[in-house]
Amino acid sequence: MTLPLNSSFLYPHDPISQARYNMIEQQIRPWNVYDADVLSLLAHVRREDFVPAAYRSLAFMDMEIPLRGEPEEALRGGQCMLSPKVEARLLNDLKVQKHERVLEIGAGSGFMAALLAHCADQVVSLEIVPELADMARENLQRAGIANAAVRLGDGARDAVPDGPFDVIVLSGSVAAVPPELLALLRDGGRLAAIVGQEPVMRATFVRRSGERFETTRPWDTNAARLVHFPEPSSFKF
Repeated sequence: MTLPLNSSFLYPHDPISQARYNMIEQQIRPWNVYDADVLSLLAHVRREDFVPAAYRSLAFMDMEIPLRGEPEEALRGGQCMLSPKVEARLLNDLKVQKHERVLEIGAGSGFMAALLAHCADQVVSLEIVPELADMARENLQRAGIANAAVRLGDGARDAVPDGPFDVIVLSGSVAAVPPELLALLRDGGRLAAIVGQEPVMRATFVRRSGERFETTRPWDTNAARLVHFPEPSSFKF
């Protein structure tokens, strides 16, 4: 049963719980996130436990959080957490089911994998940076999540194990939807990615129906780039 978000059980009177409540009510719910299960999940999974200690005070802010090194370098290299409202809207629109297997590209700190694991049967999350893969594994273990596996790998170049998948989530932006990942979808499966170029990208959802792929682009956002996926040529006459 989904508990109401103003429940004193979910929000005891302490600053962290109040900040979490404000994040949900002021950032996430107004961004067309209406699924009660998603909102309840965001109230229960402790986002602050997946944020590096240096940035823990920013855990509930409407921003991407760097995960290693200098902030600008981390954002350029895609080594950051998506903003809370983007994570929530992706979950809201994907409608992951308990029987489904999920592939995530870009584990980061493991937070999105944790959210997905609560919704799905199994999650495989690829992370290209060894330090972040270790961080994500440790965070998931501390959170008691046993159905999400973090694997060191390049989602743009390496063969992805254990396919096909019901859901694929790219936790960062790409210039175009990668056809190699679409091939890993089961019939009826969905892929979610943030696609395009700054200043405006589009959340892009692709559903497989046999050999057909149906695409919708329902909302705009921006996100740090996932590395090694193809970029359009910059050559001009």
